Amino acid sequence: MADGGASSSVVKQFESFRCQLEESGGLRERVRAIATAIESATRLMYADLLLVHQSRSVSEVLEKASSQIAVLKELYNQLSVILQECPGQYYRYHGEWRSETQSAVSLLTYMHWLETGNLLMHTEAEQKLGLNTSDFGLDIEDYLVGVCFMSNELPRYVVNQVTAGDYDCPRKVLKFITDLHVAFRMLNLRNDFLRKKFDGMKYDLRKVEEVYYDVKIRGLADKAEEVCFDTKTGGSADPGDQVTQHKQS
Repeated sequence: MADGGASSSVVKQFESFRCQLEESGGLRERVRAIATAIESATRLMYADLLLVHQSRSVSEVLEKASSQIAVLKELYNQLSVILQECPGQYYRYHGEWRSETQSAVSLLTYMHWLETGNLLMHTEAEQKLGLNTSDFGLDIEDYLVGVCFMSNELPRYVVNQVTAGDYDCPRKVLKFITDLHVAFRMLNLRNDFLRKKFDGMKYDLRKVEEVYYDVKIRGLADKAEEVCFDTKTGGSADPGDQVTQHKQS
């Protein structure tokens, strides 16, 4: 009788385990399906953003890429609904959408920088993805990794802009990425994935510096500053030059 009772207890325990694992597995599959849809949306967004390297206007590129933001927001809303079925288990399933979220943050941050020249704040990224709730927010490390990914796009952008004749672009990007690098150094990063991504930002900074110094040495940066001054003042940087040109004519 005792052996039969013990055997019955074991069976009941493992029957309970089976039900829990099946329930968890089913929920995980639903989360993975949404993560796949998020990855698809970010892939389309990235394809649209690549057009910025083909001399397309920033406004045109952003307008096209922005169409996926509403899609992402709806997908994260669906994800939030699923997670409400398992309160307190956010990090149990977090790995299923972590990399997709990092990519989404990277693209949103890049778009915001192209539009404003500033960094997209964590709370702003949450709002764009519809994650501004205490139950399902944007993980800080996912945000930081996304920002690091965004910096990877800047060296290529600078090179293409200089090729297109925008010689002031390296100065602006260098200031932005330098400030960003200094801000990251305030963090006590462990030797993990985020630390490796931050180390990659150092190389992005170095590449932008090289482009800026090359433009500076060739005197192209000075020309860009003169053009900028002329645009602001509505005339030549040196009124005497205008008099000389008038006499020669």
